Amino acid sequence: MSYVIAEPCIDNMDQSCVSVCPVDCITEPDDRKLYIDPDACIDCGACERACPNSAIFRADQLPAEWARYAAIDAAWYRDPLAARGEVELLVAS
Repeated sequence: MSYVIAEPCIDNMDQSCVSVCPVDCITEPDDRKLYIDPDACIDCGACERACPNSAIFRADQLPAEWARYAAIDAAWYRDPLAARGEVELLVAS
């Protein structure tokens, strides 16, 4: 099970989570949010504890209103443009 970065990260990209990740699975693109690679995440929880925005959740504990962020984080590593588009759609709605 991996962690997911949800909506509270959008435009509030404190990078405390990046510095504590022992496997460097958090991408800090020039974008509106950070992304966690679900294939590289080792489920240690260090990022969740470090996040001052309460934006990081275990995938199985992601609040229902932010469920799409799990797919968005995973999509970032296959198709960044599609992931950005999904973020924009969610923010606009």
